[in-house]
Amino acid sequence: MELSDGIHARLREVLVLHANAALTPRARLRLARLIVDEQWPVSTAAARFQVSWRTAKRWADRYAAEGPAGMFDRSSRPHHSPNKTPEPVKRKIVHLRLKHRLGPVEIAARVGVAASTAHQVLRRCRINRLTGLDRASGEPVRRYEHPAPGDMLHVDVKKLGNIPDGGGWRYVGRHQGRRHRAATPGKPRNEYRNPKMGTAFVHTVIDDHSRVAYAEIHDDETAATATAVLRRAVAWFAARGVTTRRVLSDNGSAYCSHLWRDTCTELGISPRRTRPYRPQTNGKIERFHRTSPTAGRSDASTPASHNAETHFRRSSTSTTTTGPTPLSEVNHPSPG
Repeated sequence: MELSDGIHARLREVLVLHANAALTPRARLRLARLIVDEQWPVSTAAARFQVSWRTAKRWADRYAAEGPAGMFDRSSRPHHSPNKTPEPVKRKIVHLRLKHRLGPVEIAARVGVAASTAHQVLRRCRINRLTGLDRASGEPVRRYEHPAPGDMLHVDVKKLGNIPDGGGWRYVGRHQGRRHRAATPGKPRNEYRNPKMGTAFVHTVIDDHSRVAYAEIHDDETAATATAVLRRAVAWFAARGVTTRRVLSDNGSAYCSHLWRDTCTELGISPRRTRPYRPQTNGKIERFHRTSPTAGRSDASTPASHNAETHFRRSSTSTTTTGPTPLSEVNHPSPG
């Protein structure tokens, strides 16, 4: 017995039935067709499917009125809810939570509703816990992860001061630090004839799904350097079977340049930029720059073109060694 296309499409959805359910939507359809189409007695069809007469009659009547689409459970939600919390009150509760970070008891006192009502509204809006709100803006934290490696690469530059050979003054003291600065070769000098250590620019590329990071240290953050790093990073990921589709950056001059746009077009990558003054959108790489030990210090003797493969935990707050490593996520992505 073939089913219509409509019920086939509905049956592909996930059905949540209790453990002792006697009739599935498919069995209901067979039962109803026996009664309506083949004119079986209701009692005979009910005995055939081991259900009560009332149950068999209900599904037969619904099939006669609605067809195969009526074989699915209806929502138990009432048509009218006269005691429902008004929308203006809900917006007021959410506003007090986001802007003033008040608890449900204080919100209830200000709005004039029960504390349980205020908590229910906060829970439905998923803001019942302050840990889910951004500390700077008060807005709900929106976390995301692309489903496959290469779907999104995050790029950014971290500016770090070079450290003299032997250690800087914060580690060895000012007197020894000045001696180390003077002994570091190949550095220009300022107007007081003191050597200038300069700065190093760490160009980092992180895969959104696996958190595998590719980093290079250079002497500048120009568009030419940034595009060269992108080319090498894309080739590095491609050698490991990862195809890059998008790249996300901030609104720095290198990433707003025509050279960056043309390079992305040549590589077949869709360039994306974050909203101005909103670094949280690129938060994965911002957190990486704060926690990665390879990005925490730079050495004046490090070659300008030095590159390193760095590993970053899937959870930036994790201190354990369990769970999948970033490279294993590249080679064998976890389901979901």
